[in-house]
Amino acid sequence: MGDPPMNLTDWIAGGSEAELNGHHVFVRQDGQDGTARPVTLVHGFPTSSHDWAPTVPHLVAAGCRVTTLDLLGFGQSDKPRRHRYSVHEQADLVQALWKRLGIGRTALVAHDYGVSVAQELLARDPARIIRAAFLNGGLYPDLHRPIRVQRLLHSRVGPLLAQFTDEKRFTAGLRGVLARPVPDELLHEMWTAIARQNGHRLAPRLLRYIDDRRVHGPRWTGALEQYDGPLLFVWGPEDPVSGAHVLDRLRERCPRAAFTVLDGVGHYPQLEAPEETARALASFLAD
Repeated sequence: MGDPPMNLTDWIAGGSEAELNGHHVFVRQDGQDGTARPVTLVHGFPTSSHDWAPTVPHLVAAGCRVTTLDLLGFGQSDKPRRHRYSVHEQADLVQALWKRLGIGRTALVAHDYGVSVAQELLARDPARIIRAAFLNGGLYPDLHRPIRVQRLLHSRVGPLLAQFTDEKRFTAGLRGVLARPVPDELLHEMWTAIARQNGHRLAPRLLRYIDDRRVHGPRWTGALEQYDGPLLFVWGPEDPVSGAHVLDRLRERCPRAAFTVLDGVGHYPQLEAPEETARALASFLAD
């Protein structure tokens, strides 16, 4: 086993704030400039870029310049209360960040909510994406199976339910999509990032990405299937949300892709199997 992943406090201390499209967004860059290969990592719902803390050192060691950010409404980024969040706006922020940092062509790695952001970026400018890797997420809207609490938060009672969400309920829900244990300290840090500025109360607004997927599904699945760059799926088959039932579709529709299937892993490969996930991504990005 390697060193433990960077804790949330140190992760935040190593980043900075960028003003993008009128919002303050948390950003990190790790690795050397110059000849390092650029890669952008996009996190999922409801957590933050800290999900990538176990992964980043491996990618840096493989010669990558790694850019991570907290999407709007997540982690250390702004969390406007009465905002209509959308996947398209999150993609706008990623593009604005690339422009701010002078990032041209880049590899792209995404998980969960982030896969929709990545699909929108592929739809806009596939030539910009050197290669793409996806971890468990709703790449096909008809195969997405949100857990009960997400369905409730996405319903009429969502705003009321969000008021009563606490760390205990969050932890119980998260453990329901994990197949391997993760440290209690990590789950606490995930909650800390979510609850900053009462961000957990934004869940019903952030979950509108489910509606975005339904509306823009053909555009996003088409962008994925037509992408002709190197493609990797790192997948936990025990995930009840986007697990083994998605793999058959991916193998059928993306026959050129590579697959790393992590037995006994659920929705968060980068946290449940950090070493295996990081090695698979580092090998793919350094190829």
